[in-house]
Amino acid sequence: MGRHFAAGAIIAAGWLAASLPAMAGENYLDLPIGDPARAGRQVTVTLDGVLDTRAGELVTPAEFARRLAGTRVLFIGEEHTTPEFHDVQLAAIKALREAGREVLIGLEMYPYTEPTQLDNWIDGKLTEKGFVDLSGWYVYWSHHWGYYRDIFNYAREQGIRMYGVNLPRTAVNLIREKGFDALDPETRAHLPPKIDTENAEHKRLFRAYFSDDDALHTQMSDAQLESLHRAQVAWDASMGWNAAQALEKHGGKDAIIVIMIGAGHVAYNLGGVHQLEGSYKGEVRSLIPVAVRTAGGKPVGPVRASYADFIWGVPGRDGPGLPVLGVSLAGRIGKEPSKVIQVDKDGSAAQAGVKVGDVIVRLGKTPIGSTTDLQRATGDYAWGDGTALEIRRDGKPMTLDLVFRRPTPKSP
Repeated sequence: MGRHFAAGAIIAAGWLAASLPAMAGENYLDLPIGDPARAGRQVTVTLDGVLDTRAGELVTPAEFARRLAGTRVLFIGEEHTTPEFHDVQLAAIKALREAGREVLIGLEMYPYTEPTQLDNWIDGKLTEKGFVDLSGWYVYWSHHWGYYRDIFNYAREQGIRMYGVNLPRTAVNLIREKGFDALDPETRAHLPPKIDTENAEHKRLFRAYFSDDDALHTQMSDAQLESLHRAQVAWDASMGWNAAQALEKHGGKDAIIVIMIGAGHVAYNLGGVHQLEGSYKGEVRSLIPVAVRTAGGKPVGPVRASYADFIWGVPGRDGPGLPVLGVSLAGRIGKEPSKVIQVDKDGSAAQAGVKVGDVIVRLGKTPIGSTTDLQRATGDYAWGDGTALEIRRDGKPMTLDLVFRRPTPKSP
């Protein structure tokens, strides 16, 4: 399981909230929060069905697009490593295009400071490999390019402009450490004038995504969690605001911008939607795919109707759709950026014998000196591929036999 933030100085590009387990007694899909008109009502998720939670009706993708006729900003939440969520994003974009809408796309993985290579991609000036390398995909993002390939190709085919909407990582770190007032005026202009950091329901949702066995976050103090929540709010506020600014600057009067963003930024309309609505006059709506079964194969129970404006049912999945090693590295917090600080117990690295404290030296023929190096190298492998993994343990070199294996499905 990938995570997009960690304690201390590790702050990455976003929040993979929707794939994190909830705390005991707090099912993040069924919290009585958000829109009061829907917070007291539950709905059933239908596989491959699109549910309008306001009306309580299943609709076709075409009808979904028609019901967004007056919407200017659409947040689509995702689990970053679940292919079916990205299938929904693509289907929604296609439905809007087929309805005759001018569509723009806002991207969580890129900061607003990086427009050039996105333009070059849409204009057909770059190969796929050239775009991934020159745009810094694995510098800004920790997930396999393959999850997003079909969306980026469709955008290029259709001439759909794409915009980075996130804050630079340095700005998020500064907000986390010192607050919003520490930003320089130019950076502050990329956030809405009013930012709500005290919403109690959002704080409840934020904490609901951490499970009791989450070693990185359960040991954090209240002050550390508060600073992490402040970073979360920064992401929420910046991505909605920068998307709306791109829409106003580059879109026509009937255009819509679709923001592809982690579901935790969208859930219950308490993240990006809430932060944007206070400063933006256009209609803002949300869509989140929801798996109809758990990783263990059990049907997902009722979902709170306030979870999103539209809920699109997708199959459940037992693990990431594309290969990952299953480790977290120290990154910038230590002298050895490739030192392992966490190992997913069911991941490929654990199966190969990697332990916390090991230093990853080489994956196959690729030297590993950073998380970015590891992410880029992992993107060259498919499930079932085997290679050598060179590590250093207690100062001694070792070579492990690594096979990229999916986690074994759990019994229902």
